[in-house]
Amino acid sequence: MGGQSRGVASGSLGKVASVVIVDTTVWVDYFHGTSNAETEWLEAELDRQRLGLTDIILCEVLQGVRDEKTAVDVEGQLLKLHVFESGGLDLAREAARNYRLLRSRGYTVRKTIDCLIATFCLRERHSLLHRDQDFDLFEKFLDLPVVHP
Repeated sequence: MGGQSRGVASGSLGKVASVVIVDTTVWVDYFHGTSNAETEWLEAELDRQRLGLTDIILCEVLQGVRDEKTAVDVEGQLLKLHVFESGGLDLAREAARNYRLLRSRGYTVRKTIDCLIATFCLRERHSLLHRDQDFDLFEKFLDLPVVHP
């Protein structure tokens, strides 16, 4: 993930009531300097909204970075936001239940990680900013709060 790198605003969140979780799909575009509705919203709202990510999203973003120097820079920028620990047995069970529910309605979520992220947001009542069609199913059938720039 070379290319143009943007800075991430810092902010102390402490214990937060509601946060916009920014998905990997948006961060990748953002750090590549790609302009779209989601990255423009992110750029405009960095200092105004409570933004965060999950440990899983952090992992996905860092996996996509090609060199260690860039990885250190990207990680440093993302760690200025609130990073939620999202694993655990309860989340795994809830995500699997949501997957089965969607499958029973004729829809298959392509990525397990998306089930975990969406279920985390549902459970914690966080909104999600994304560019991934898997999350549309969670919004349509499970009322996942989604930011639509």
